[in-house]
Amino acid sequence: MTWFDTFRTGWEAIRSHRLRSALTMLGILIGIAAVVLTVGLGLGSQQQVGASISSLGSNLLIVSPGSSTDSGGVRGGFGSASTLTVADAQALTSDTAAPDIAAVAPVKSTSTALAAGDTTWTTSVVGTTADWLDVRTRTLAGGRFLTTADDADQAAVTVLGSETATELFGTTDAVGRTVSIGDLSFEVVGVLTAAGSDSTTNLDDQALVPMSTAANRIIGGSTRTAVSTIYLRATSEDTLSAAYQEAQALLLTRHGISDAESADFSIASQESLLATATSVSRTLTVLLTGIAALSLLVGGIGVMNIMLVSVTERTREIGLRKALGAPPAAIRRQFLVEATVLGLAGGLLGALLGIVAARVLPTLLDTTIVVSPAAVAGSIAVAVAIGIVFGVYPATRAARLAPIDALRSE
Repeated sequence: MTWFDTFRTGWEAIRSHRLRSALTMLGILIGIAAVVLTVGLGLGSQQQVGASISSLGSNLLIVSPGSSTDSGGVRGGFGSASTLTVADAQALTSDTAAPDIAAVAPVKSTSTALAAGDTTWTTSVVGTTADWLDVRTRTLAGGRFLTTADDADQAAVTVLGSETATELFGTTDAVGRTVSIGDLSFEVVGVLTAAGSDSTTNLDDQALVPMSTAANRIIGGSTRTAVSTIYLRATSEDTLSAAYQEAQALLLTRHGISDAESADFSIASQESLLATATSVSRTLTVLLTGIAALSLLVGGIGVMNIMLVSVTERTREIGLRKALGAPPAAIRRQFLVEATVLGLAGGLLGALLGIVAARVLPTLLDTTIVVSPAAVAGSIAVAVAIGIVFGVYPATRAARLAPIDALRSE
């Protein structure tokens, strides 16, 4: 029997039992579709996390204050103390002490209500310097950004995020309008281009004001020289590590700390944030893929079960073929071809279903699914392998049947 005859006979056997074959393929189909979707969801989440972290700025380093301890001895987390100051930020701009740091943008923020006419909106008021726009890699939709002169004059000017402008004025065309922050009236001199959200903050919902204005006219208090964060931009991606070391060494010296383990500040980079987030996403993807793969095992058992039933039903056929001279290898090959075709058909249909679902689900759910060609090809290969592996035993059993016993069966 030629290979063509083998495939033709196997295909006729599958077609003669359409419902049974369809139910057999269904288990593999569901498993393959689940694997394609699971891998796609994992890759999509990694892509979203990467985009969110990248939106923080180019070659970014984030310096945060250390922890605080209250009168009862209870320690807060990092960022709860006032260990970073405007002077620290100014020191980091030194070309001598930190030649690999291109720009520095200290930030001092508070949450307060803004008012425009009868409309109020509570948002984050951020005091910063003219370098913030460059460090955070943001652009303006209209107007101008804060200047060094604004900071020197403690000017009552503000740059709004696109969402903040829309909430207050119903449009992003807010340049030249007036907004009240506390008891002060501020002129809107610019509106930021929409940038979405990072892992913790809505980047489009904030009001930026000069650092001196925030410290002395809005926040005040005894810690007005303190800042909540210092953003640093390295000269390039290649110098990010050097900029990190320079910033750490300079701040340790300024704070009189000799041991980096005792530092009253922390420095995070995009690389560390992205590596951590990607590691978590990859672990979850592997876990979910493993769970989805269990359905492939169920599908494989279904293939074996159907092939064993097929061997039982066709015992007389097998006996007749062997009596006419068909070798055991030809019988084994025929049943393996049938099992392989079932696995391949289930794999192709499952991959198609997974691809279609990956295109449809993002329109219904707020998520991103990335179809991986490698995952699709791999899942189809696995489906074929399942057909072969779980078809070996039934095929071997059929090949071992004695012709006389097979012909006697009813």
